[in-house]
Formats: sequence, C-alpha cells, structure tokens
Amino acid sequence: MIPLRDVIPSRTRPVVTVTLLALNVLVFMRQAGLGVEEMERFIGAFGLVPADFSWLAVLTSMFVHGGLMHVAGNMLYLWIFGDNVEDRMGHGRFLAFYLLCGAAAALAQTAAAPDSPVPMVGASGAIAGVMGAYFVLYPKSRVLTLIPFPITVVEIPAVYLLGLWFVMQFVNGVATMSPPEGGALAGGVAFWAHAAGFGAGVLLVLLFRRPERQRVEWWDEPSAGR
Repeated sequence: MIPLRDVIPSRTRPVVTVTLLALNVLVFMRQAGLGVEEMERFIGAFGLVPADFSWLAVLTSMFVHGGLMHVAGNMLYLWIFGDNVEDRMGHGRFLAFYLLCGAAAALAQTAAAPDSPVPMVGASGAIAGVMGAYFVLYPKSRVLTLIPFPITVVEIPAVYLLGLWFVMQFVNGVATMSPPEGGALAGGVAFWAHAAGFGAGVLLVLLFRRPERQRVEWWDEPSAGR
C-alpha cells in the first residue's frame, strides 16, 4: 500500500516540514554525485554505527539515505503526514518533536544490535514518530492509498493504515531478534527504529500538541446549515 495524500488540509504553512524535506533532498543530491567508495565513506562518516555510537551521528544519520527509493519513500510519508502534525504543534515544537523521535528510534535500534558495524541511515525513525502523532491526532482522517495488486486507489482510515504499518514493523523487528553473525539486520531495514519512532510519537504528541489548536473546524463542526 502506498499512501498518496490525506484529506485534512493544513491551516498554517508547514515551514519545518518543507525545510526538513528540502534538507534531506539536498543531502541526497550531494550523495548522488559521489563515487562508490566516496559514498561508502560518506555513509560511514555520517551514519550511526551502533558499535561506535555517537550522539552527533544520531543527528546526522537522520539526513542521510541509502538510495533513491529510500529517500523518496521517506519524503512522501513526511509530506503527507508532517504538515498536519506541525499544524497542531507549531513550528518550534514540531522540530523538537521530530528530532526526539529520531533519537528514540536510533537508541532503540542500537539497543537491538549494539555490536553492529553496519551504519544506520535515514529519516525513517523520525518520520515514524510523525506518523504516530498523526495516529493520535487524526484517527478519523482518511488517506488516499494506492493498492498495487490490483491497481486501485481507495481511501483508508488513517487509524487502520498506520496501525497496520506499526504492527508490520513490530513483527519484523521481532523476527530480527537473532541477527546473523556481524550484527547486520535482516534486509538492512531498521525495523526497531521504525517501531520505536512510532511509539515515541504516540507518547510525545501528548506533550507537544498545543491545546488551542486541538480543533479541526471543518471536520468537527456539524454540516447542517452549510
């Protein structure tokens, strides 16, 4: 399933969401111009290596991606869900929330494979936190979703789409509890980072949301009289 857009318009400009998206794309464009060996050094320098943990790498790894599909998928999810979550929190709170969810995801993945020499990269954990926040804030929303087989586009309630996504990450994370020798995780996917990021988002949104922005007028007001 590939989400295409949600049905709730943002009432404020998603300044932080757009900035984060642009930064990720710019970093990837820089990566794309590197040769194979230079790319490996770049990822090794700015990715988070659990066996050589550093807090600076926790931050830099959120803006480095392993390939075009990796960055494209992450930015699609950020674009769909980020603007509405930013709308509820405000710009500054949303940025702090995003980075904290990314840090929680990185710590969880490090705890799952502390001896791994494989660099962890990508904004997936932080964006999973945004998805967790959306899950709490907009349970009645619907997401226009592409179903590949057979090809069709349907509206799926966000609570089901995001809930299913979280369950899949958790189940796959459990399946990687016994990684192969060397600490590399199955398929190179940091499932525990995804699950932990989502869980952090569900919890942290209760602290970061702004009560005065709680209502979504066009959704909550009765339609009678319009």
